[in-house]
Formats: sequence, structure tokens, C-alpha cells
Amino acid sequence: MSESNRYQPQVIEERWQAFWDEQQAYRTPEPQPGSGAEGDAGGDGGGEPFVALSMFPYPSGNLHMGHVRNYVITDVIARVQRMRGRAVLQPMGWDAFGLPAENAAIERGVDPGAWTDRNIAAMRSQLQRLGLSIDWDREVATCHADYYRWTQWLFLQFHAAGLAYQKEATVNWDPVDQTVLANEQVDGEGRSWRSGALVEKRRLRQWFLKITAYADQLLDDLPKLTGWPERVRTMQANWIGRSTGAELSFAVVDADGRDSDQRIRVFTTRPDTLYGVTYVVLAPEHPLVAPLTSPEQELAVTAFCDLVSRQSDLERTADDSPKRGIPIGARVRNPASGALIPLWIADYVLADYGTGAVMGVPAHDQRDFVFARQYELPVLQVIIPEGSDEHAYEGGAWTEPGMLIHSGPFTGLASAEAKAAITAAAEQQGWGEGKVQFRLRDWLISRQRYWGCPIPMIHCESCGVVPVPAEQLPVELPRDVAISRKGGSPLAQLESWWQVDCPSCGRPARRETDTMDTFMCSSWYYLRYSDPHNSALPFSREAVDRWLPVDQYVGGIEHAILHLLYARFFTKVLRDRGLLGFDEPFQRLLTQGMVQGITYKNHGTGHYIAPADVADSTAPRDPISGEVLDTFYEKMSKSKHNGVDPARVIERYGADTARMFILFKAPPEKDLEWDDADVEGQFRFLQRLWRLVEAAQARGLRLAGASSEGPSSGLGSADLPELNPAERELRRAVHTAIAAVSDDLDGDFQFNTAIAELMKLSNAMAEHLEASGTAVAREALASLLLLLAPFAPHLAEELWSQLEGGGSIHGQAWPQVDATALVRDTIPLVIQVKGKVRGNLEVPADADKATLERIALTSDIAAKWLEGKPPSRVIVVPGKLVNLVP
Repeated sequence: MSESNRYQPQVIEERWQAFWDEQQAYRTPEPQPGSGAEGDAGGDGGGEPFVALSMFPYPSGNLHMGHVRNYVITDVIARVQRMRGRAVLQPMGWDAFGLPAENAAIERGVDPGAWTDRNIAAMRSQLQRLGLSIDWDREVATCHADYYRWTQWLFLQFHAAGLAYQKEATVNWDPVDQTVLANEQVDGEGRSWRSGALVEKRRLRQWFLKITAYADQLLDDLPKLTGWPERVRTMQANWIGRSTGAELSFAVVDADGRDSDQRIRVFTTRPDTLYGVTYVVLAPEHPLVAPLTSPEQELAVTAFCDLVSRQSDLERTADDSPKRGIPIGARVRNPASGALIPLWIADYVLADYGTGAVMGVPAHDQRDFVFARQYELPVLQVIIPEGSDEHAYEGGAWTEPGMLIHSGPFTGLASAEAKAAITAAAEQQGWGEGKVQFRLRDWLISRQRYWGCPIPMIHCESCGVVPVPAEQLPVELPRDVAISRKGGSPLAQLESWWQVDCPSCGRPARRETDTMDTFMCSSWYYLRYSDPHNSALPFSREAVDRWLPVDQYVGGIEHAILHLLYARFFTKVLRDRGLLGFDEPFQRLLTQGMVQGITYKNHGTGHYIAPADVADSTAPRDPISGEVLDTFYEKMSKSKHNGVDPARVIERYGADTARMFILFKAPPEKDLEWDDADVEGQFRFLQRLWRLVEAAQARGLRLAGASSEGPSSGLGSADLPELNPAERELRRAVHTAIAAVSDDLDGDFQFNTAIAELMKLSNAMAEHLEASGTAVAREALASLLLLLAPFAPHLAEELWSQLEGGGSIHGQAWPQVDATALVRDTIPLVIQVKGKVRGNLEVPADADKATLERIALTSDIAAKWLEGKPPSRVIVVPGKLVNLVP
């Protein structure tokens, strides 16, 4: 093969990317909703709208393999839908606010805006090298004023709806990044999701969005999300955490046992256990702790509260953590039994969950049982299994429903009946009511940092908190701010920025100096893509209703609670404000697995060793100490030295090889283990396709105008009698591949098996193409390239051009199956002798049992293994096998 004809992916890819850019090949066409699923072939518009969207990245400046996997998956989906006639919108943007840019500004002395813009430019260039069919005309960046103007406008919509408010709250404080974190941003070990610092508790006045007002809708609408993984829906349901029960009031009593005016409210899902309450527990942060603590207990209570303040919520509530508490020297009255019981504080009770108080029922709650045994508190049984004697407590609490005992007028009732009866009595007598409670808390959006969207509110001593008028938006970030980690918002140090006149009364006032949680920006970005150049509104109702909701969303499982829940909340609020006409943002969700790299770790030192420094991967040793290294696969990261630079792979093999490997190595929802040998294997496969087409060209084959009419429809059933055996086999392979690949791309997106089908087809073509006539050969070549196009777009475009196919391959229709090509005249029949496979025969596909038995008995296989003796029995399974039993 001459040098000029050798497969040179870098040359090919650069040429076709320039061509697509010049032709504006992926500019979004105007859709025609209601025209049917299929439109004109080739993505020229006229079809139903289809939005293929990847979760947009933070612009760190460097593309990693996780990015590559996410965006290539989405791109394949988008390309297939274009070939099926859909009007496809595949946009890209940047989740560009956040701490990394601010920290970079501190560490490097650079402007975070300039640093972010440079990173965006670098990552855009890297993404373009992948051959993604993105409409860059719709690009957005959340840190640009023409975007965050509308984030502020939407915040004002929430405020006008009574869904944005400010209150004093105990918050999670990151001591490294010097900012507040939402509960969801604290990991299972009580550390910040970004800095890794142990989170502290502080009391601050903060802005919240009232997501709890939509808790029922967010939970009840989950079953509608049939295109979402069950795992994600379950995670959201658990996070929302709806509980049905009763809120009951326990009167605080004075030293003489008389009821005071103070009440402790507790929520319980088990009002049937009320008579078994032997203590009540407050959260250490509960506002009644200080006033109710006796002088004798004051020092001990203060020390305990200080100790608990250094724990995260997750540490305090983990099932395996020890439960610690202390009495505060006060008592309350059980509203049902009248018994006086002690008031405690404990680390496992949280101030912002429920009422910040719980009733202790050690006989019927395992946590309470352990706590009571630890502190020698009474255990009073009030429920027994129906038809059983009283439960003994050596093994723990009885937590199942049963029949009530020792429960006054409710004794003898079943638990379900008693719950309703006790709740009704509480409502009638004024010491409780039925209630639904949620684990979900309101969304804390305040951040004491600079690089974020300013909150468009003004604090006036005369008027209170006043919204910035919409016509004065955006409230722009100043660019001359001294940024440090000294605490508090850097904007609060810039008097020239925060000092303004009140828009209501004109008196001197103060801007809000907190900025918004970056999840505010990412909760609505998909809406902006539908109308990115609108300067009068964030989007028009007509545009969002025409394009949205998103047809296919692709991103990581790590966003199951944070981003996806907030986006659903935003969508429902904006629907209720009349800004859009649908209930859910994303119809289908694909959560791709991680990309894992080979990881070498010195078990003794804990150090990670880069693969390049390991001389022998079959017996890896530390290059310095010589110790044997632990070897395993783990998520790629800089700290573990196990990352693979996408640019290096593209430079060596080309973007198409990188795409093929990412898609072939594992199903999209599974983790992918990087393997250089498998990358090489995909490169060799693409080289085989190159040689296959080169051989066809040498034979004089050309597609000669094969176009969107569908080259696979060039032959019909009328042509079949004239085909030779090789042509029949080739057509069968072609249409088997079309059916299989189409099926793989219609259901759960099994890209790996789709590529495997392409490999099978290429093998069949290598075997039968030379013996096939021009029409069948052309059909096979065209179909192979059309099926390849979404996966390896550059190579498919190049080979289509070399074979003189009409127009761009990405403007062709997806090939259709000719069912007649799948019909077989003969089928393979397995011949067994005494249950063991002894050979195969080709037999007529329509042969009946008698014919199959006759063919088997007269075959050479029978002659060899039966040695001339007739079988005692013949078992025939039509279409599969004949078993000869001697």
C-alpha cells in the first residue's frame, strides 16, 4: 500500500472537521413537531425535534476520559437520530462558576474570569477534535453576564412566588474553601465534596429555595420517569423521604410537676407506641436546650454541645456510630399517659430534621433500645406480636406492628387501628395532629464566595429586603476584587459595589453580598439552549415547548440527587409560573459508568506509582524500593497517576479509534477499564475497513450516487432468485447487521454489541464480497459505512467520499432491513449420537421431521458413528438437531 493510500486518521479527521465546520453541517434545523418520528433523511430538518444533551462540564481546561465517554455516547445518539430524519439539537455549554476558578485566582494571582475563558477555549478545541456533531452556535457559559442575568431573573421568579426566603440557620461550613455547603455537598465521612475538609457547623443568615413545597410532586412524579434508571429514581425517592405520622406535643413541667406554657413538639411515624415513651430527646442545637437546662447540668450540657458541633450530620446519624447523650435536668409530660419523663439531648437528633426533637421508645425502636440500655433508661413494652406472649428484651426492640398493651383506652387495638385512634384523640384534645414529614430540606443557595452569580436582592433599613428591578439586571460581578480565604464574601469588602440606593425608597441601602450555589445555574441551562440568543427573556415559551423536554440526557450517576433533583424542581416551578408547558426536564436518562485506569500502589507507603514508571506490568514493583505493588483498576485521577490523556490517544490513533474503544469496551452504564491493547485492537479494525474499501475500489466498485433513498433498498425480493450463494450470504449478513445494530441503538444503547455486529459484517464482506456482483457489493459497502458513521464519523465520511457516494454520509438515511434477505433456504442442523455433537448438516429450512430423520440417517456422520447399526431411537427437534440413540 502506498504512503498516500495508508490510513492516516489525523489527516482525515482534520480535513473532515474543517469541511463540517465550513458547511455548518451540525447547525440545528427547524423542527416540525407533529410531522411524525421520521422526517426527511439527512438531518436537513422537517422532522420531529430531538434534543440529545450531555451534562455540561466545568471548564477545568483539560478534557479527561470521563468527558470523552459522556460526549461520545451522546454524539452517537444524536447522529443516529439525524439519519432517522429527526431535527436534532445537540448543544454544549460550560458550568463555569465555582470554587476552582476562585482558588486558581488566589493561588496564581489571575482573574478568575480570564482564567475560565482560557479554559473554555482550550476545552472547546479538545472537544472539537473528537468530531462531535455539536451546534456551537448555541454555546452558553454560566459565568457570562448574558447568561447569569437570566439566572438572577429566575431567582426573582422564585421570590415572587414565595419560594425564596432568608433565615438564620445552622449550616455546613467548609473551613478550607471558607463557604457554606448544602447537605448534599457533604460526603459520607462528613467532608466537603470539593476540598475534602471536615465540615464544621455555624449559624448564619442564609438564602433558601423552598423545594419542600414541591416534595410531594417530586416524589409522586417519579413513576412517570420510565426512561430513567430505576436506581436513580430510588435514590431520589429515598432522599425526599416522605413519612406519614403524627406531630405530638409534650408539655414541659416545672419543679413541682405542673405543666408550663412551653411545649416540645415531636414527629413520629409510630403514634401507636406513645404509651411506651420513657424519655424525650432534643437536638443539641434546639433553641429550648439553653433555657430548659438546669443549673446543675449547665457545664456538662455546654461541653456536650461543643463536642457535637464538631461532628457532621452523617457522622451523628450513621447506623454504626455510637449514640451519645446527656440529660439537661428538665422533664416533660406524656400527653397520653400523663407520665413525667426526662428530657435529654443526644448527638443523633438533628435540629433541622423534623422538629429537632424525638420521643424515645426503647421497647419498639432499636436505636432507642441501645441508647436506653447504655444510659439505664426504662424500657416499657406497649406492643406485642398478635397471638403471642409479651416480648422479652434480651435480643432488642420489637419494631413490627402488633397488638397494643399497657396503652390505656387503646389497649387491645391492632397497630394500624391504634395509629389512627391515637392521632384522632390528639387532634380532638389539642395535643397533636396527623402530619406528613419529609427528609428533604429546603435548598440552601447562599455561598460566601466571589466567583458565583450575585443574588439580586438589596437590604434597606426602611423597606427590608427588596428585589433588584428586572430592568436593572444583571447585577454584574465587579472585576477588581481582592480574593482570599480569610472568610466571608469578598464582595462584602468592596463598598463601592454593595453600596446602592434602595429601588423602593431611594435611601442608602446594601446589596446582598452572598452569591448563589452553582447548582442554580445548572438547574435551568437546558432551557436556554432552546433560545440562546434571546435578549428579552431567558427563553420564549414557544421555543421551549417546541424543543423540550430533553429527549435523551447523558451524565454521571453522581448527579442523581443534586443536579437532577434541582432541575426537576426548577422545571415544576417554572411550569407553575407559566413559563413552560411540561412537568419533567428529561424524558430519558443514561448514567454512564466511570472510566477506570490501571492503578499501582505501594501497600506499605501508600504511594501511587505511574504506569509509565513500572518496568514490568506482569510483575509490577516499586521502581525505588523494589517492593511488589498492589494492582487494581480505579477511577482515573491525577493523585493516583492512573489517568490517560485523550490528546495522547488521539495523536497516536485518531479520534475515531478513541471513540470506538470507549463505545466497545463496556456497556455504557458499566465502568470501563482502560486497556491500551484494546485501543490498538480498535485501530486495527478500522485499518481492516480501510483495506476492505481499498480492495473494492481496486475492483472498480463505486457507490455511484447512493443517497438518502437508501442503498440497502436497492435490491428487493424480486432479485433474490438471481443471486448466487455468496450474494445470498452477503445480503443476509448485511441485513442481519442492520437489524441488530438498529435494535442495539433503539433500546438500552448497547454500543459494544452494535460494534461487534459491524465486525461480523466486515468479516462476511471479506469472505463474500469478491464473489458478489456489483449491485450486492454496492449495497454491502454502503450499508457498512452507514452503520459505521455514528461511531467513527471521520472514517465513514472519508470512505463514502472515496466510493463516490452522493453528498455527506451524515446526510443519508439510516439503512432499513429487507426482511426477505433474512430468509434462509437452508439451515444448519446439529447431529448428535447418544447426546454428543458429532457434526452439522445444511438442510432445507422447511424440512419436516420425517425428512430430517432421513437426511440424518443417510449422512456420513451416521455411517461413521453408528457403524452400520440402526439406532434404537431417533429424536428430532425441527430447526435445531437430530439425536441418534444406538
